Amino acid sequence: MRYPMAAAALMMAVVPFAPAAPQRVVFDGAELEQKWALKDLNPDLPANWTGYDYLVMELRASSPQRFNLVLYSGGGVVQRRQMHPLPNVWIRAAVPLQYFRQPNRSGFDLASVGKVPRNSFWISTGGVYGPLDAVEAMGVAMQAPLGKPTLEIRSVRLAKEDPGSDILDKKPVVDEFGQWIPAEWPGKVKDLAGLRKQWTEEDAGFGAGDFGYCPYGGYANTKAKATGFFRVEQVDGRWWFVDPDGHLFFSTSVTGIGAGGGDARIQGREDYFTALPPMNAPAGAGRRPQIGFYAWNVERRYGADAQTKWIDTAIQRLESWGINTIGNWSDQRVANTRKKAYVATLRGWGMETGYMGMPDVFSEDFPKMVDKSAAEQCATRKDDPWLLGYFVANEPPWPGRESLVVDLILERPASAIQREAKAFLAAGDTPERRKQFIYRAYDRFLEVINGAIRRHDPNHLNLGLRFGGGLPPAEMLSASKAFDVYSMNVYAPSVNGKTLEQIYQATGRPIIVGEFHFGVPGRGLAPGLVQARDQAERGVAYRYYVEQAAAFPAFIGSSWFQWIDQPVTGRNDGENYNIGLVDVTDRPYKELVEAMKTTHRRLQAVHAGKVAPFDVRAKAQ
Repeated sequence: MRYPMAAAALMMAVVPFAPAAPQRVVFDGAELEQKWALKDLNPDLPANWTGYDYLVMELRASSPQRFNLVLYSGGGVVQRRQMHPLPNVWIRAAVPLQYFRQPNRSGFDLASVGKVPRNSFWISTGGVYGPLDAVEAMGVAMQAPLGKPTLEIRSVRLAKEDPGSDILDKKPVVDEFGQWIPAEWPGKVKDLAGLRKQWTEEDAGFGAGDFGYCPYGGYANTKAKATGFFRVEQVDGRWWFVDPDGHLFFSTSVTGIGAGGGDARIQGREDYFTALPPMNAPAGAGRRPQIGFYAWNVERRYGADAQTKWIDTAIQRLESWGINTIGNWSDQRVANTRKKAYVATLRGWGMETGYMGMPDVFSEDFPKMVDKSAAEQCATRKDDPWLLGYFVANEPPWPGRESLVVDLILERPASAIQREAKAFLAAGDTPERRKQFIYRAYDRFLEVINGAIRRHDPNHLNLGLRFGGGLPPAEMLSASKAFDVYSMNVYAPSVNGKTLEQIYQATGRPIIVGEFHFGVPGRGLAPGLVQARDQAERGVAYRYYVEQAAAFPAFIGSSWFQWIDQPVTGRNDGENYNIGLVDVTDRPYKELVEAMKTTHRRLQAVHAGKVAPFDVRAKAQ
């Protein structure tokens, strides 16, 4: 967004800028860190940044790879924040210093707590915090750089008020297909005629696949007890899903299947775009307008029949690629085809309006709200044999932040949870007791929600919370015995075998991964949370991740995040990752898809322990 300010007010609010020589860094090697004394960036920069709220830089990055912005303070304190700029253009980056001084306490899940979007970049909020009253130097660092990317900095100053973050040149930066204009790559769409030809070629190449699946996606050559719904069973020491017809089932999934993807922010950024597609989500209270270039390209592909034909193509792709489950966040209309198993995430527990995701679980209204929400969401699904199961919530941010959650509870207006917290902490307000209180509240959270789901739908699996951020505290693991399946999101080159063993020993439950991905920096897009060197290596990474996990006896499914690449200018929280199975122009990434098909043909034998899992690690540099 732009924040107009009178010139006189702006001058009073900033450190006078006496330009030093522009700085240029070439990131080369496994990791390079460049450090500058403040005087080398701006001779007028003070060491004491107290009273300033923004570090304002003008910079240009040649790559969409993230880098660490590092502040060095007196006493050897080093503070790092990941910074992710839009590439190949000069930008103004007004970095909020509050995220160096104190933890972020807004948001309700890991994603919303962990990063903050700005117009021309996003910045992470986790790390070391403290006063900025003795800053000695500033630096930048990048892990596993690809292609010797460069970073240029031509201006550094401090400001008390937000001057706004923006692209300073080369607008527009996004073409009519949603592609990044200041970058070139093989296969970049130049005209609609060429794109239509590729779409036609894909349509002609669809096949049913050779994965040995029955209609529900289970293995047709197996047989167990049929109950008419999905369930889990341990067979010969190995856990499986069992489909409604009694076939053993290993879930291969992708999230976000839909035609509306691409929630790019446009307010204050209208000049970023050559042309604007039709709105797919109108502006509302607390919500910015959003646009979808992917949806626009789907309309170009199918015309007046786009709203139905894209679903047919999605199902054909799933069949052809060996994906047997419609993952989280997907368009319900794909599930309504009754051609694939699907999962559902239940909502309405008050997490979005709670205390960093913790609702007031001690309120008299909490059980009523939960029961009403469960009834509304389960009523239409309880007899549906295609439903694999329910996720209860997504990536709660409480682990490791228990004391911050308690701070919010105590600071806000009087409530039932505040009353309970004060009574509990009266015997001693320590970090350990605060942690104990939060997990006492967590037990209540699960008791009420799990009970309501079971009342309104006794037929389907409870797939758990989709934990994020590694192994949760022992209290959360123990409570997870209440689920039918333990779910977690693991962004890493592989799922740690020791972690799987710890989870299984603590819960006794089979395990699935609800999110993982690999991406490549390029096309204006960042590589996501785990980087691969190129598109072929994304396929290698998929094979290694899924097959290595599938070899664990209690592991029964994985879900790639996500169906399409994120918008090149960033989704609502700033992410603009190359993590799709298809790109913004609705073309599959062939190398990744072919690797997926190879693994999906092998998964039954890998999970049964009959063949060794794929054992080649992907290259990230």
